[in-house]
Amino acid sequence: MNTAELIKIINAGENSQVQFKQQLKAKQADDIVAELVAMSNFQGGKILIGIEDKTGNIIGQDFESIEKANNYLFNWAANNIKPSINIFTDTVSIENKLILIVTIPAGIEKPYCDKNMVYWMKSAANKRRVSPEELKRLYQNAGKLYAERQPIADTTINDVDLIIFRDFFQKRYKEDFETEEISRLMTNLRLMKDDKLTIAGTLLFGRNVEILLPELYISMVSFWDNEFITNDYRDSENFTGNLLQQYKNTLSFITSILRKHQGNQSFNSLGIPEIPKIVFEELLINALVHRDYFIHDSIKLFIFPNRIEIKSPGKLPNSLSVEDIKQGIQRRSRNIVLTSFVSDVLPYRGIGSGILKSLKAYPNIEFENNTTAEYFKVTIYRPKID
Repeated sequence: MNTAELIKIINAGENSQVQFKQQLKAKQADDIVAELVAMSNFQGGKILIGIEDKTGNIIGQDFESIEKANNYLFNWAANNIKPSINIFTDTVSIENKLILIVTIPAGIEKPYCDKNMVYWMKSAANKRRVSPEELKRLYQNAGKLYAERQPIADTTINDVDLIIFRDFFQKRYKEDFETEEISRLMTNLRLMKDDKLTIAGTLLFGRNVEILLPELYISMVSFWDNEFITNDYRDSENFTGNLLQQYKNTLSFITSILRKHQGNQSFNSLGIPEIPKIVFEELLINALVHRDYFIHDSIKLFIFPNRIEIKSPGKLPNSLSVEDIKQGIQRRSRNIVLTSFVSDVLPYRGIGSGILKSLKAYPNIEFENNTTAEYFKVTIYRPKID
């Protein structure tokens, strides 16, 4: 192997990380384990032993040092990391000097921590401790924790809108129940936990949701022109309440501001909306049901003369890409309880179908999955005015 081939190794992988270590000794255990954990919790990486960290100069290692390094690494990966990880090592010769290349795959049992129960994550070329909110999302992405199932402090069965829940229960299960049974039923349906409403239970059947979950609403801003950065805007409003209230009020507002044209209809007709109503029906439900509820922020609705944007907290779950959802590829939802029950509350048709229905009705839509800032944005371009 030559230097050019080493550069290819360093540059391999769009998001994987590479670290240089001049040598590896037993006293470096905590630091190296933290690197292994951080890379496993991210998208993998490589550690090249025998290269000076600051200069990149190739120092090389002798056979005895490489053998010791291998023993340390495999021992630490198996015994100092929870759950244990798999690593791969390879010895290569560069400029007649031996280099140990350690490959750390992206973990499949995230999140990982060191023996002191510290969770690490890569941040650019460095590592840092994972914040509590990030740790929740790591567990969420691994399917080990669900935001929608988290109980809300200070809530009780009295915060349930009994009329809405009864209508739902009768529609779904074709039977009624005694009022004193509601706590047991909601617990069985994972809408309550420890006698408190969960986020899903509150969003679907709660009263005074704007008080119980003050961050979870739809925030609308209407602009005079097409620029986002401005202090002068046309209008702003927050659509609060349970999911049905947020959906109905937001859809009603969007419908009211859409431009209408007569087409071939009579002069006295109501006119045809510039964008089919079904587009917003589907995309609003998609935003409300599939957003990341571990991120305490509102859904943003931005209205410009040339476009309408719906920006949801959280990137696409389960490594889905924009191309995946445009092809109708479906994977397990991050909000399983909401997905299961929302069709009896909202006109929800199922995972993946909303995007396809929107594109079929109106193809001039773009999607952005921002994995760094953790948001998913839909941009619906409005027809030009003649």
